[in-house]
Amino acid sequence: MNVNMHEAKTRLSALVDAAERGETVVISRNGEPAVMLVPIHSSAGPGWSKEMRAWLEGGEAVDLRVDRSNLKPPRRRVF
Repeated sequence: MNVNMHEAKTRLSALVDAAERGETVVISRNGEPAVMLVPIHSSAGPGWSKEMRAWLEGGEAVDLRVDRSNLKPPRRRVF
């Protein structure tokens, strides 16, 4: 799931729930991926999530490339 910063601020609880269920949640800033939500504990049981375990063990990097074909351009703020 890819969301922009504004959507992430308004839906943070739902995004955290999705990440805890194992869904990949990427938050973009200005159309570019900025961060990925990764659960500390897996919803499958106690212990580290697969992504966190791989990161801690220096294993494979997580592929953060984002399919930008479905991203909307950011709205411009008018003050």
